[in-house]
Amino acid sequence: MSISTIASGRARRASVRAAVTVFTATAVAAGLIGPPVTAAEPTPHPGSTRSGDSLFPTAGNGGYQAVHYGVTLDYFPKRNRLEARTRVVARAAGPLSSFSLDLEGLRVRKVAVDGRNASYRRHGHELVITPARAVSGRFTTTVVYDGHPRRHKDPDGTYEGWITTPDGATALNEPVGSMTWFPNNNTPRDKARYTFRVTAPSRLAVAANGVLAKRARHAGRTTWTWHERVPMASYLAMVSIGDYDVFRSSLRTVSGKRLPVWSFVERQLPSQGKARRLLPKIVRWGERRFGPYPMDSAGIVVHKLGVGYALETQDRPVFDGDVKTPDLVHELAHQWYGDSVTPRDWGDIWLNEGFATYAEWMWDGAHGGTSPEKTFRRAYQKYGAKSSFWKPAPAALTDPADLFGTSSYLRGAMTLQALRDRVGDKAFSRILHDWARLMRNGVVTTTDFVLLSERVSGKNLDELFQDWLYTAKRPVGY
Repeated sequence: MSISTIASGRARRASVRAAVTVFTATAVAAGLIGPPVTAAEPTPHPGSTRSGDSLFPTAGNGGYQAVHYGVTLDYFPKRNRLEARTRVVARAAGPLSSFSLDLEGLRVRKVAVDGRNASYRRHGHELVITPARAVSGRFTTTVVYDGHPRRHKDPDGTYEGWITTPDGATALNEPVGSMTWFPNNNTPRDKARYTFRVTAPSRLAVAANGVLAKRARHAGRTTWTWHERVPMASYLAMVSIGDYDVFRSSLRTVSGKRLPVWSFVERQLPSQGKARRLLPKIVRWGERRFGPYPMDSAGIVVHKLGVGYALETQDRPVFDGDVKTPDLVHELAHQWYGDSVTPRDWGDIWLNEGFATYAEWMWDGAHGGTSPEKTFRRAYQKYGAKSSFWKPAPAALTDPADLFGTSSYLRGAMTLQALRDRVGDKAFSRILHDWARLMRNGVVTTTDFVLLSERVSGKNLDELFQDWLYTAKRPVGY
């Protein structure tokens, strides 16, 4: 098209627009047509005080997604006293007249939203906030609080949350303990980035998630600043304050990337040198089987906590005392399955524990031990058709006390071996890689995994998954 043609076309369009404008104005003035209709602004509404989780329905909230948490803690171990401020950057799905954060115990001193003082009320662990004006889009909430943080008792009788020790404290949060030390949207379906600024006596060290940015000493106390740039669910957040030996190193990943490693070992414990030497080997072994390591740093935290379990806190898992090789493999496998690829609902916890348990089987088989197939066979033969082992089914949990039971771990791992037998080694390996790659940093469901397995294998797997994940009895034919 020539320049003159374009110019004449523009002139004609301008003339038409002018004529339409004159006609419209005349028609409106004469009452022949009404004024232009504009879409009404949505009416602000309260955000939900529930996330909709099947096992922990009162944990978490709705109406917004967290983007970043800035958690500032000043801790005084002798009194177990916390003086704190948490800044939450979030994005509202629609205009909110109020919204909620989860915070158990602790005294709230002040709440501000976008720099304006906000009113608030406490209802159990819910901190319900009413801003001076409704929020929409991106907004920032600052909560100033203090007090004596405490541990939280789970339905299965174990403890999580703020665990005090003779030298400090460690925060362990699966499934809901994070609300004992900072306000948050306490659901695995809402992942965000984090900054931790923790001040403690200088004789102690502070571990947290992510990469250590700096340490600043002042008047006998030191502030440790950690940045977690990889999106993380609140249950994977971790702060540990204690009398630690700190080991700083790096490891080279399979792709050649240099990964910083920080490990913290309680001084009164052995150095855990074997575990620290194994860590790079396990990470590289995991990369060859699951794909690139999904985090920005690695390490371990080892302390006698008295909780009776290890936990896959993001980047550097926490171990209660001595670190055994199967436990190290298990918690590091979670960095792919559970930490990076996170279940949307706690009822799908088998996607965490079944995968990490199966990683233990794979490691054992690859290092002179029992093959995954033989491990599966022994378990299948051990538990007869009348055994309570088969109840409940892994993807059909209804009681939160069953969250960390054998159904999630052992039967979950058996499900993966049954899948491997059905689709073959090549397809199974691709399923593991694609699950970690395609769902990286995301939240997922069991249905997502079933669909991916069928797409990769080209097989209808409805019957297999129905038998292994949803039916509370021993699958037949194995």
